[in-house]
This record gives sequence, structure tokens and C-alpha cells, in this order.
Amino acid sequence: MATESIFGISGNFPALIVSVAGIIIAIVMYGIIGWFRRKAEKTVSKLDDLILAVFGTPAVVAVLVITLFLSLQVADLPVEFQWILDSKYINVVWILLGAWILSTFVYRIIETYGHRLAAGTESDIDDRMIALAQITSKYVIWFAALLLILYVLEINITPFLAGAGIAGLAIALAAQDFLSNFFGGAIIAVDKPFKLNDRIMIDQFFGDVIHVGARSTRMRTLDNQIVTFPNKKIMDSYVINYAQPDLRMKVRINIGVAYGSDIEKVRQILCEIAKDASKACSYIVEEPLPIVYFKEFGESSLNFQLVVWTNDFSMTLETQDAINTRIAHRFAEEGIEIPFRQLDVHIRK
Repeated sequence: MATESIFGISGNFPALIVSVAGIIIAIVMYGIIGWFRRKAEKTVSKLDDLILAVFGTPAVVAVLVITLFLSLQVADLPVEFQWILDSKYINVVWILLGAWILSTFVYRIIETYGHRLAAGTESDIDDRMIALAQITSKYVIWFAALLLILYVLEINITPFLAGAGIAGLAIALAAQDFLSNFFGGAIIAVDKPFKLNDRIMIDQFFGDVIHVGARSTRMRTLDNQIVTFPNKKIMDSYVINYAQPDLRMKVRINIGVAYGSDIEKVRQILCEIAKDASKACSYIVEEPLPIVYFKEFGESSLNFQLVVWTNDFSMTLETQDAINTRIAHRFAEEGIEIPFRQLDVHIRK
């Protein structure tokens, strides 16, 4: 009597043989995969580790699933359990295994090669984007697998999609600012208008970049104050980067001398001062050569501009201090007058 004992040896002996054989094969495969993993850990390439991580465990599970399905096929099942043999249920299992393999593959690819690329940058925003991409890829793949399973099981997914669409729209509207700032951070990471420790100016704020995040960027001003900018604001603003294309920076020093001064002598002395400062101060460079411009006839002075270069954009104030100190001493020695602003009033009788 086949229906007397579902798990009877006589009626289900072939199913038992298939089950035992499948379990043995799965155990052997698990051991072989473990051996390959230990070998792969000793190699330089990450490809073998990736392949074993993606296909290793799912392959063992697939063997067990096939074993279960075949054993059920040859088993003497009662009528009320015959629905288990419907092909759509095994298809659901294949969909789950496929989603597992695909999500693991995408996750490991992003982890292995994404972090390798991010390691070459100083900003941490690309690391955060990689983590977000890993999580997003998993959600997308498993959501697609869920829809496919519902379709295979002949479940109407239209209400589900409508509800998901409405929920997604509500979330998108609520997170509009966050998404704008996040994508602004992504553009900053790709376009690289600045990096950590660069000295920049955004609007009226001037300072050094200390943090580039997924939502905002922080700057430390020269007054040691922290200013936080939403990344969207940065994308809509003009950014001046004083650290690019290199650390050198031009320093302009304006100086006025009294009318009647020898213009060529003033020009020569200013050049000598710049050369002397470049030898005494390591942050003032000799090349490019300093330049002196006679800019204009001012209201009370002849106005010159001395242009020198510093090799560090953070030393502009120190450069101005060194040059101005030498100008004051040298002009006093040479008898060159630095006039104060004055106004001559002529009274006509």
C-alpha cells in the first residue's frame, strides 16, 4: 500500500537513494570549494576569490535543490501533495538562486574594484558612494526577483506596482533636497573642483577644505571657523581654487611713493627687495622673476605694484609681511618717501 506510508522504505526507496546521493555530492562539492578557497587566498589575483564567492555556496545549494526535486519526482506522493511537483515552484527556486548569484557578483565587483579606485583619492565621498551603490544594487536585484516570482506564481502585481510607485514618489519628494545634495557630492567626486586641504573661495567665504561628504562640504576659514556648504549650493556657485593647478600663488603688493621720486630707482629697489626676500624666505621663490609695474598717477602718490610668487598658497600673508617690512626699511635708507593721503586746497581771491 503506497499511501499507507509516505516515507515508507518500499514505496520511496528510489527517492531515498536520490536524496542520499545528492547529499553526498553536495558535501563533496562543499569540501572541494573550501579547498579551492584556501588556495585562492594565497594568490595575488582577486578574480578567483570573486568566482568562488559568487558561485561556490549557490552551487552547493543548487545541488541540494535538484536532489530534492528529483527525489520528489520519483517519490510515491499522495494526491494532496502533488502540487509540489508543479514546475513553477522549482522555477521560483531558480529565480532565488539567480538573484543570489547576481547580487553577490555585483556586490563583490563593486567592493573589489570600487574600493581599489577610491583608495587613490583623499576624499571619503567616493567610499560612501561605493557603499551606497552596493546596497542599492542588492535592493534593485532582489526587488526585480520578487516581481518575477510573483509573475511566475501568477499573482497580479499591478496593485503592488501602483502602491510602490506612489510610495516611491512620496519618498522622492520628501528626499528632494537630500538627493540634490547627494548628486552634487557625486559630481564633486567625479569633477574634482577641489580636494581635501585645498584653499578655496566660495561666495564670500575663504578657507581650507577639511571634509567632503555625501551631503555637504566643510571649510575651515582663516579665522578658524567651520563653514558647512550643502553640495547643491557648491554646484550652483563659482569656486576659486588657490591650490590648483599647483601650490604656487602670485602675491601682489601695492606701494605708493611721493611725487618727484625717481621712477627707475624705485623700480630697481623693489626688484632688489624681492630678490633679497626670496633668498631669505624659503616660501618666496626666485622663479618666476619678480615684476614691478608703475600702475598709475594717484591722488597723492605714484602707485607701483610688486608681483612676487610664493610656493605655498597658505603663505600669502607671510609673503606680504616679509616684503613690506623690507620696503619700509629700504625706502627709509634710500630717502624715498611713502606719502600719506593729502588734499591741497587752493583759495582763489
